[in-house]
Amino acid sequence: MNWTDLANAPIEQVVAWAGQQPWSGAMRACLQDADWHAEGDVWTHTQMVCAELSQIGEWADLLPQERTVLSFTALLHDVAKPLTTRLDPITGRTTSPKHAVKGEHVARGVLRGLGCPLVLREEIARMVRYHGRPAFLLERTDPASEVVRLSWMATNRLLFLIALADTRGRTTAETTRPEENLHLWRMVAEEQGCYTHPFRFANDQARFLFFREPSPSLHYAPHEQYKASVTMMSGLPGSGKDRWLAVHRPGTPVVSLDGIRNKLKIDPSDDQGAVIQAARERCRELLRAGASFAFNATNVIRQTRRRWIDLFADYGARIELVYIEPPLATVIKQNADRASAIPEAVIHRLAARVEPPTWGECHNLVQLEGAEATSR
Repeated sequence: MNWTDLANAPIEQVVAWAGQQPWSGAMRACLQDADWHAEGDVWTHTQMVCAELSQIGEWADLLPQERTVLSFTALLHDVAKPLTTRLDPITGRTTSPKHAVKGEHVARGVLRGLGCPLVLREEIARMVRYHGRPAFLLERTDPASEVVRLSWMATNRLLFLIALADTRGRTTAETTRPEENLHLWRMVAEEQGCYTHPFRFANDQARFLFFREPSPSLHYAPHEQYKASVTMMSGLPGSGKDRWLAVHRPGTPVVSLDGIRNKLKIDPSDDQGAVIQAARERCRELLRAGASFAFNATNVIRQTRRRWIDLFADYGARIELVYIEPPLATVIKQNADRASAIPEAVIHRLAARVEPPTWGECHNLVQLEGAEATSR
């Protein structure tokens, strides 16, 4: 079955398809702590969660795409437990630390293989990552900021519903997710006006600052006067970043790691310290001069982007992130046609680690999949 078939299928049919996939086989073989999950293995729990979704009263009122998001989040929310499950030597209990974080990457790979559209895929992947957060709202020092932050990563209503199904989809009285906590999540999100849509910040700068250093007030309205604008490209080698800049930012100065690498005659497999240092200095020159420019590099890992964003933000720049993701076969072909091609094995390794940018990283986000672009 392809993505179109699965996205339009009843949840029971999707579960039947999933039951034939290798990743569900790994979930069947992964046992859980009997006190928390008396129902047994991860796949049994997953099927119970999927069954609970359609029993929730709000299910009938959801849009078809919302049902699709919830169905695939339910299927994949514990997909990484086989990779993370271990026996705690101190307590003797079976735990799966960071399974949701790892699950985001696994879910992204599964959905990419199915041909799930980029924006929808990332919504599901983030839902997998954050599916457990509503249960632990009381442990947060600032519950309001927690729901506001998550409203830009997922939809709080859908997070509430998946957490509710996750809680009910087990056969044990002991749970770390009492339903009262989940209803608190809903209440706080509704109070902040971000239960069904992202929190409305006063402006883009307020949102940008909140994700970097949360303000004491969610309604802080900073003055928007930027000293320069930086268009930061993100995408695998060969994805078409140079072409996009040539069409959409003609005449804009470009700081390109590939360009600096070629100028310094440094191979991509060699130490990149000199390349990074030269790029940072060129960025500083432009920022000090108040000149807008584009920064062109792979930038597919969140931590790598953060280091550059920190530099741009320190100089008061407005930051736009442009993420480009053609089909992987297209990327491989376009990369092979480049003068300085990256080995195909490296492309595959990078693709497995990709973390597309989010609205928490920038003032404006553009996501392009083939010829289509989506901005929020």
